[in-house]
Amino acid sequence: MANYLPNTPEEVKQMLATIGVPDIEELFREIPASMRLNRPLDLPEGLSEAETAQKLQDLSEQNFGADELSCFIGAGIYDHRIPLVLNHLLLRGDFFTAYTPYQAEIAQGTLQAIYEYQSLMCELTGMDIANASMYEGATAFAEAANMALVHTNRKKLVVLETVHPEYRAVTEGLVRHLGVDVVTLQVEDGVIDATRVAEAVDGNTAAVMLQYPNFFGCLEDVAAICAIAKKAGALSIVSTYPVALGILTPPGEFGADIVTGEGQSLGIPMGFGGPSLGFMAVRDPLMRKIPGRISGCTLDNRGQRGFVLTLQAREQHIRREKASSNICSNQALMALNATIYMALLGREGMREVASHSMQKAHHLKKELSKLTGVQIPFSAPFFNEFVIQVPNAAKVLKKLESEGILGGFLLETFYPRFKNHILVAVTEKRTIEEMDLYKHLLGGLSA
Repeated sequence: MANYLPNTPEEVKQMLATIGVPDIEELFREIPASMRLNRPLDLPEGLSEAETAQKLQDLSEQNFGADELSCFIGAGIYDHRIPLVLNHLLLRGDFFTAYTPYQAEIAQGTLQAIYEYQSLMCELTGMDIANASMYEGATAFAEAANMALVHTNRKKLVVLETVHPEYRAVTEGLVRHLGVDVVTLQVEDGVIDATRVAEAVDGNTAAVMLQYPNFFGCLEDVAAICAIAKKAGALSIVSTYPVALGILTPPGEFGADIVTGEGQSLGIPMGFGGPSLGFMAVRDPLMRKIPGRISGCTLDNRGQRGFVLTLQAREQHIRREKASSNICSNQALMALNATIYMALLGREGMREVASHSMQKAHHLKKELSKLTGVQIPFSAPFFNEFVIQVPNAAKVLKKLESEGILGGFLLETFYPRFKNHILVAVTEKRTIEEMDLYKHLLGGLSA
């Protein structure tokens, strides 16, 4: 146990003598007195191991998850079914303990897994090359903006308001002090008309940034918007929902230059919002500017296939002042999670998950639209999320929760003008019985 106890006064005295410092206070001399906490920390008395375990148990029991409640909340994190075999494979020690694969000769398994992930993401998005993953959807989107600014040497971003508000916030935070003009186009009827995008784009625009399906679940005119960006010499950046690509046309076929997104829906638990996975895929001309890692396939001097990290500027790791990106690591375990999920489901399985999610969402929307007091504010086509408007939406959601239904996301959280609007998400997990109960309860509350 001695290794886990604080240093004794004698040990502290010896260490101070070794470095030639009279006392510990001298180590903090550079910190002004006005910035120091000159009182004991306001902490409760310490607990024993048994008391700590009970305290944590009591706190955990205050939470209710998707195992106890029917979850109709989406807004970027989705309650999809996760195959039981996934954790059995993912938590193997050789995967679970793998670290940074710099030394290729002892990391072939990790590098091959990353390579397979990249290949699957390219096929899913319709793009030429994918990196070995980003931290999550928001940073992937922001890093795409940074790449566009560097690639075009321009200083303007045109961002659709229908992009996830947190993604926009992270992007704006990244470019705030770079002299970049961020133009945000307001939503109308759940989407933004391409003509308004054309009016906002000019010769100084580095990128047009959109989401597909967008934050409201609606489908933007991606082809038209990508064409507008291309005509102006700007890049088109599309954040997408990977499950939707099981049946929707991939952004690459619309002409997107950079595709990013949140990979949580690919077999990763919701987990209070993390850990998750950001993905990024690009066209070949951007290959050497993509941030993060890339695993490449090659042949060794005996003609055997092997895998190595490739096409990556080492400045991202060892000369950060010259780096074009803040990303120097990746979510390898989560990327492996997504790889196993996609491999288990295959092309038909991905299509089936997407199809069931979409069909059930359209069914629920149709049923809710019949209720007195429920309005459907947007008419644009959608995938598996839609918006309803009900009186006293916040109270309605609380009442639904008390009845075992997580009814959706309150839009006024991010969009104050959309008061009493609820974003409802439906995945393949939701049953007819759960949707019928949702309709029944909402009918009694909204009338």
